[in-house]
Amino acid sequence: MTHQTHDESPDPTKDGPADATSDDALPPGAIPEDTTLPKGKSRWAFTRELVVIVAIALTLSFLVKTFLVQPFYIPSQSMESTLDVGDRIIVSKFTPQHSPLHRGDIIVFEDPKTWGSTPPHSSTLKRVVKDALVFVGVLPGGGEHVVKRIIGMPGDHVKCCTKNGKLTVNGVEITEPYIDKGSVPSTIPFDITVPKDKVWVMGDNRNDSADSRMHDGTSDGKLGSVPMSDITGQVVAIAWPISRIQALKDYSNVFAKVPDPS
Repeated sequence: MTHQTHDESPDPTKDGPADATSDDALPPGAIPEDTTLPKGKSRWAFTRELVVIVAIALTLSFLVKTFLVQPFYIPSQSMESTLDVGDRIIVSKFTPQHSPLHRGDIIVFEDPKTWGSTPPHSSTLKRVVKDALVFVGVLPGGGEHVVKRIIGMPGDHVKCCTKNGKLTVNGVEITEPYIDKGSVPSTIPFDITVPKDKVWVMGDNRNDSADSRMHDGTSDGKLGSVPMSDITGQVVAIAWPISRIQALKDYSNVFAKVPDPS
């Protein structure tokens, strides 16, 4: 007696239920329902992906802010009319970490301890929330940071004013085109030598700028000069408002004839 093998393929001549997994058995345009993944698990997969995406975004934001650029806002009139109140600026943190600063550069730096400024009081909760938003780059920085223009590098002899009403750097008289209209190079006389590892900074609105001049009680540059270790970076552009979006002009040529400090 021989045994007949069973043919597992469907017999097209027999009536029977259609293959539920066949696309041909679905109405036109219908999408097969995925019955292999419970709804609860599907929600968990979505949540997990969302958390991963947010974590990656925050990490990238942190890395960009830490090593490349950081936004800040301008809260005062001290840098007018180069920077107006409310401007959002982009600060390159590549400078001075990997690229040297120069006279004429605009920098953002932490309020020096020698300047004796006190940050405005705010509740602990508000301060924590704001610091977190600034940390991830959602809000621009500000607060305990200051923005000014570098006039003197370490070792430079900076003096004001000459008979022509201008300041000198290492004996060379400087014509400053960036000074705000109506301002003078300085409303107070000074004669200092910038200490090692520090810079002498001044605002472009010289008549209304609490800069190195106003904080140098010793008149020798030690208290008014800003430690280079406090510098956050160089201002490279205005990012907001739209009408003022622009890269900042390079004024290093103003100091082109200034010799190195002796």
